[in-house]
Amino acid sequence: MRRIALFDMDGTLIDSGLDITLSINYVRKSIYNLAPLEVQSIIDAINTHQRNLAYLFYGTDLYESHAKSLFEEHYFYQCIQNLKAYDRIPEILAKLSSHGVKMGVATNAPTLFAKRMLTHLELDHFFDSIIGADYVETPKPHPQMLQYHLKRHHYRSGMDRAWMIGDNSKDMEAASRAGIAGIFAGWGFSSLGEGDYFASSPDHLIDIICNKG
Repeated sequence: MRRIALFDMDGTLIDSGLDITLSINYVRKSIYNLAPLEVQSIIDAINTHQRNLAYLFYGTDLYESHAKSLFEEHYFYQCIQNLKAYDRIPEILAKLSSHGVKMGVATNAPTLFAKRMLTHLELDHFFDSIIGADYVETPKPHPQMLQYHLKRHHYRSGMDRAWMIGDNSKDMEAASRAGIAGIFAGWGFSSLGEGDYFASSPDHLIDIICNKG
């Protein structure tokens, strides 16, 4: 039996809230002359299931190309300045790996940033594949990203076990639509959420995946 654990990144593996906020506020000031937003308001907006982030962050209906380019230019440098892994994440990833669990990252962030951030924290080697929204036609909550990972690992429904771990309802919906279990990460950007399992800390993943699974 194969065991496959797929992880969201922001708010699940890493705390990137401050750096995301600083880059968004840089664009707000530079292009739109808007006052800065607080970290929590940025996180709340990102975690909203149905939302127009361009409107919430910049007051525009569409994400304008010059704003997108400026954000990406600024965030490429900024994204590793205050970045940190959540407590116990490195140890838990090492333990899952020692139990033979295959792992991947499925994030709605661009793949370039995901790889840069996870490499900076020396977490990248735990994952067989790190893919972002630019790698697929439709990001989460669509299951396409998860299906890519499952196919890569030759997942056999009814024979193997797979989980999607994330801090967002989009992660849990993607898991359900992919036909695998969702584990809501209660330690990240949101402490409240529902999935097939709820993990209040990374340590609970061992019990769910290695013991119950």
